[in-house]
Amino acid sequence: MRYLVCLIAAAFLLIHSISIAAERGRRVENHVPVGVQLRHFTDEGRQNWQGVGPRPLATVIWYPVAPGSHLRAPDYGTPTDFSKYFVSYPLADGAEISRESQKYPLILISHGSTSSALSLDWLGYALATRGYIVAAMNHHGDTAAEPGGPLPQGFATPWERAKDLSVLIDRMLADPVFGPHIDAGRIGAAGHSAGGATVIELAGGIFKPAQIQEWCKSNNSADQNCHLPAAIQKKIDKFIELSKTDAVVKDSIRRSELAYNDSRVKAVFAMAPAIGVGHTDTSLKAIHIPVAIVAGWADDITPVATDAERFAQLIPTATLMVLPGKVGHATFGSLCTPAALGGPDWLSWICHDEEGVDRAQVHRQIEQLASEFFREALPSN
Repeated sequence: MRYLVCLIAAAFLLIHSISIAAERGRRVENHVPVGVQLRHFTDEGRQNWQGVGPRPLATVIWYPVAPGSHLRAPDYGTPTDFSKYFVSYPLADGAEISRESQKYPLILISHGSTSSALSLDWLGYALATRGYIVAAMNHHGDTAAEPGGPLPQGFATPWERAKDLSVLIDRMLADPVFGPHIDAGRIGAAGHSAGGATVIELAGGIFKPAQIQEWCKSNNSADQNCHLPAAIQKKIDKFIELSKTDAVVKDSIRRSELAYNDSRVKAVFAMAPAIGVGHTDTSLKAIHIPVAIVAGWADDITPVATDAERFAQLIPTATLMVLPGKVGHATFGSLCTPAALGGPDWLSWICHDEEGVDRAQVHRQIEQLASEFFREALPSN
């Protein structure tokens, strides 16, 4: 019996490996090749959470390159072996940007809370193959990509994320390599989970922290927003403690209910957006740029009714697509390799999809939706 189980497991890994290889091959058909570069931008207007320097804006940039560019696996400098556990794509590390177009639209990408820019590399890569410059950053203190992992300060200050993206636009436009090739009139943003809320804030949504507690009390709800897991509640409690003594945290709280809309951003694409009940009705109703929202019906992390549907009902320009079946929150993350099945414990949730869910197929559907949305919302002159 044990031998049979091993044979079945080996067969599954082989089939999964073949599908991964097919997915890699599919990515390069009929599209331009993609380059990748890293930037270690900073925001001198805000301190890092340690209070010893400017706020870091570590950024991954995907962009079109000329046919024939040398492809090689990029060194993302991640603390874990990203390429071992997640599907990587054929990239031209550091190659010169394609001169086929003088100006390219820019898409910003915002990852989910505690995740990283590379969790949405599949979308960044797909958009770059279609002629976009794509910049995804690690939100300081709320990312696993930094030494020491996520911090309570980063997790509990979602308003800092939208500011991150506005500063990222400044840095990208000023970048000597990419700046001259960006069409400043065609800038969009996409995000997942907390990143979905972040891009909605770029469009004009205002997050009011106390509103979540007020909503939970008045609705007596069993919603995920009202009953946080113990690990998350521990972070919130630590943040409350720091808010009494930490100067950087106190300074951040003073910015907590400001408007962070950026008029340079012309359209946003939000995937499974989070903390919907924490955004004010008035601010959402005032959004006037195109907003596309995509969510999974089986998402129990950001429930559709109180997150995606609430945003869509209040934002006049919003469209909503709910993916049917058992598509969940983690399905929006990177494709996992067979090695992830026996990898560290933290991969078990990240790589898990319910039976019948083909993550690669879901990604293809979302890529097409995003591509069509940005093509219409950011038309070329």
